[in-house]
Amino acid sequence: MKRLLFLVLISICWAEHTGNYALERDRIIHIQENGPRLLVEAEQTKVFSHRGGNITLPCKFYRDHTSAGSGTHKIRVKWTKLTSDYLKEVDVFVAMGLHQKSYGNYQGRVFLKKGSENDASLLITDITLEDYGRYKCEVIEGLEDDTAVVSLDLQGVVFPYFPRLGRYNLNFHEAQQACLDQDSVIASFDQLYDAWRSGLDWCNAGWLNDGSVQYPITKPREPCGGKNTVPGVRNYGFWDKDKSRYDVFCFTSNFNGRFYYLIHPTKLTYDEAVQACLKDGSQIAKVGQIFAAWKLLGYDRCDAGWLADGSVRYPISRPRRRCSPDEAAVRFVGFPDKKHKLYGVYCFRAYN
Repeated sequence: MKRLLFLVLISICWAEHTGNYALERDRIIHIQENGPRLLVEAEQTKVFSHRGGNITLPCKFYRDHTSAGSGTHKIRVKWTKLTSDYLKEVDVFVAMGLHQKSYGNYQGRVFLKKGSENDASLLITDITLEDYGRYKCEVIEGLEDDTAVVSLDLQGVVFPYFPRLGRYNLNFHEAQQACLDQDSVIASFDQLYDAWRSGLDWCNAGWLNDGSVQYPITKPREPCGGKNTVPGVRNYGFWDKDKSRYDVFCFTSNFNGRFYYLIHPTKLTYDEAVQACLKDGSQIAKVGQIFAAWKLLGYDRCDAGWLADGSVRYPISRPRRRCSPDEAAVRFVGFPDKKHKLYGVYCFRAYN
């Protein structure tokens, strides 16, 4: 018993005299053993481009060369696209040494930039509308890994859309297809929010790509949420994608071609308009193309013309009497009788 007490006293005395040293030693060991050996960073968290362009998503990694085992493992770089469902990611590109692989519609369009030995930046060429979104750069070395996220934003325009059947006739899947048919994609909330900040005001609720239903109001009024409410993007929430029916907000960007009003000696029925564009070496234009020409090219024409979906519209960039006097807009005439009503036509000729 005395011997045990003597040992306890020795231990207490040693701890009192070496406590500071032990704490300092533990602190140093903690940094070396448990600190990050691999750091991944993006110089920019958001980059901008347009459809058909090329863009680099920045990503670099830094290693702690003083750590044991550093440099003994091959570096693996993986790029994925994040979705509105945070549990799902879409594979874009993977590289380890000389082995590289791209996935889906990214095949043949994505490459590592390799500006330096620690450069994991991804070059995306011939950008599509579907490329818009958030991307994750992940670098892996042995048991160490780190990530960075970069957003790819596109120059473009958001527009509300409903078909000939009328308003509130699209479920989510039909809304997606409706946008694709008009040379566009279903818009994201961020794209709709940016459009609202730029003045978009629309009193009909529409699907967004995350499955929510929303609409932008810049001028509050009774039929649109109430006169005494504040401006903003109104949110209906998430609805049944198969059974619920609304309009849709579409997004489109620059196109590689020529949009124009066809000069023709007579007004045309819808079928005659389709044939007139074909005879001119073009196709009847889509709704997304008239919005892109109006917003991105400043196209202005005070002549109503047929479009591919059977609607009749005309783009006004310079408001004037008898031509949208109050605002610049793509004016909507309606969905006239295709067989009997006569109008001009807007055509589109793609460049190869």
